[in-house]
Amino acid sequence: MPFPEFIKAFPGIAVPFPEDVVQTSAVRSDAGMVAFFTFLQDMTLPMHAHGAQWGTVIEGEIEFTIGGKTRLYRPGDSYSIPAGVEHGAVIKAGTRVVDVFAEADRYTLRP
Repeated sequence: MPFPEFIKAFPGIAVPFPEDVVQTSAVRSDAGMVAFFTFLQDMTLPMHAHGAQWGTVIEGEIEFTIGGKTRLYRPGDSYSIPAGVEHGAVIKAGTRVVDVFAEADRYTLRP
C-alpha cells in the first residue's frame, strides 16, 4: 500500500540517490527525524554509521547487515541500529520503510 497523500506532501530529504530510485518524505523535531522511504528500484545502501536509528518495513524486503550480522526483513519486521554501528543493505524495488533517527539533522529537508 502506498503512503497516504498527506505523508507524501511532507518535505523530501536530501539523500545521495536519485528520485527515480528512492522517494522520500520526512518530519523533523528538535528530538529527531521520522523519514518515509519508497524504493522504486533495487538498490544497495553502502556500509555507513551515524546516530541511533529504528525502522520498520511496511512493504517489500531489505537484507540488512547491522554490526556484521545479516538478516532479511519483511513487512512488519523492525530493526534497531545503535549509534555508531556500521550497517548497509540490499533493498528490493517496491520496498517502503519508516525510519526514525535520533539525529534531528540526519538529513536536510528539501523545500
